[in-house]
Amino acid sequence: MKKRILITGSNGLLGQKLVDLLTQKPDVELIATARGANRLPESDRYLYQPMDITDRQQVLDVVGEAKPDVIIHTAAMTNVDQCESEKEACWAQNVKAVEYLVEACRSNDVFLLHVSTDFIFDGAAGPYTEEAEANPISFYGWSKYAAEKVVIHSGIQWAIARTVLVYGIAHDMSRSNIILWVKKSLEEGKTIKVVTDQWRTPTLAEDLALGCWLIADQEAEGIYNISGKDFLNPYEMAIKTADYFQLDKSLITQADSSTFSQPAKRPPRTGFVLDKPRRVLGYEPKSFEEGIAVLAAQI
Repeated sequence: MKKRILITGSNGLLGQKLVDLLTQKPDVELIATARGANRLPESDRYLYQPMDITDRQQVLDVVGEAKPDVIIHTAAMTNVDQCESEKEACWAQNVKAVEYLVEACRSNDVFLLHVSTDFIFDGAAGPYTEEAEANPISFYGWSKYAAEKVVIHSGIQWAIARTVLVYGIAHDMSRSNIILWVKKSLEEGKTIKVVTDQWRTPTLAEDLALGCWLIADQEAEGIYNISGKDFLNPYEMAIKTADYFQLDKSLITQADSSTFSQPAKRPPRTGFVLDKPRRVLGYEPKSFEEGIAVLAAQI
C-alpha cells in the first residue's frame, strides 16, 4: 500500500525540498498544494492541486477529495516583522488555517504533521527540549503557539515538528538566507554588521524535510525538535560562510541586536536539544559546514 501524503505550501522552501524528497520514495503518492499556480520546474511524479489554506471550504474540498493518509502542513506567514504589522493576515494564515486543516483531518481520518518554530519561546534559556515552557514575545510567536494548541487539543492523530532558522536554496526564491546574504555581500566587497547576541541551531532545509518524512512515515505522534545540531550566533555563521567560500572575513563586523530596529522582538537564545528525534526517529542532521557545502553545490 502506498502512503498518500498531502503537503501544504509546496512552493515554499521546505515544501520544495519535501517534493524533491518524497517523489524519490517509491511507496509514496504525493499531492502537492499551494496558493495559486505550481512554481516548481518539475511537475511529474506528483499531483498538484491549488489550495488556499485560509479558505475553509477549499481546504475541506481538497482534503476530502485527495483522501491523504498524512498531511504535512508547511504553509505559514513566517515574516516575523510583517506578522507584527499585519496581525489579521498572520492569524488567518497561521491559526485559522490550522483549524480548517484539523477539521478536514477529523472528517477524513488523516494524520496531521504541523511545522512550528523556536519563536514560541522567549529565548531566555535555550537550547530547548520538547517539554520546555512556551512564552512567545512576538505576534508571530503567539500565532504559532496558538496553532500548536489547536493541534494538541484537536482529538486527531498529530505531530508537531518545531524548527529553527531554516536555510537553503529553492526555485523562485522569495527570500534570501544568511549564507547567501553573507556570500553576496562579501563578494561585492561590502562591510556587513552581524549580531553576536542571538543564538540558534540553524537548520538546513533538506534536514527539515527529512525530519518531516521520518515523522510522517512512522506517523510518530507528539512534539519533535527538528533543527540543525550546531549552536551558533549569526556572527559565527557569517565567519563560517566566509571561510567556506574563501572570502574576506575582515568585512564582517560584530554588532548587538540593539543596533537594528526591527518591529518584532526576537528571542535572544533559542536552539534545540535533539535527543528525542535522534532516539525515536533516527534523525541526524548535518553540521553547519556540511549545510553550507550542500547549498554551495546547488548555487
